[in-house]
Amino acid sequence: MSERHAWVKQELGQAQEVLNRFLADEQQLEKLVYATELMAHALRQGRKILSCGNGGSMSDAMHFAEELSGRFRNDRPAYAALALSDPAYLTCVANDFGYAAVFARGVEALGQRGDVLLAISTSGNSANVLKAAEAARQRQMSVIALTGNSGGQLAALADVELRAPHTGYADRIQELHIKLIHCLVGGVEKLLATQSPT
Repeated sequence: MSERHAWVKQELGQAQEVLNRFLADEQQLEKLVYATELMAHALRQGRKILSCGNGGSMSDAMHFAEELSGRFRNDRPAYAALALSDPAYLTCVANDFGYAAVFARGVEALGQRGDVLLAISTSGNSANVLKAAEAARQRQMSVIALTGNSGGQLAALADVELRAPHTGYADRIQELHIKLIHCLVGGVEKLLATQSPT
């Protein structure tokens, strides 16, 4: 029986190792708190949070936005969060401007000074995510990046980079990203529930 599930233990053990490495990194934990505070501050000021990513990271960007605009753990007002994920919009921009522009055009259309962009790329080098971060910075938005590997080019464009400490397959990185997303959403809920508007 143990031989049948050895590969399962190996997979889950590796996932646990990535989480443990992140937990042992005080700098990353501090960045996670700061990212949560940036998001809460933006929402408190009437700003919004946009999110983007490719493939599994697109699903994570959508998951993040729906937890904020819908409901996470507690009943509370809806928060202004939107994933750049509409299929008609994406295919329109890809057809007219190329795939590298699909998220940047959304940031150009919707982003304003004081907003936040959550940019997700396991490699940190996805061209369309990089262009979105560049567009956000041009609009004086804050950029929070979820990355992996070495952080790639996205690390230098981010105000806060949260990096999964893994250089192998993207799934290990994505597994930590969803945990960080839940921390961000839960932290925003706590901050906005306990702090009065400034």
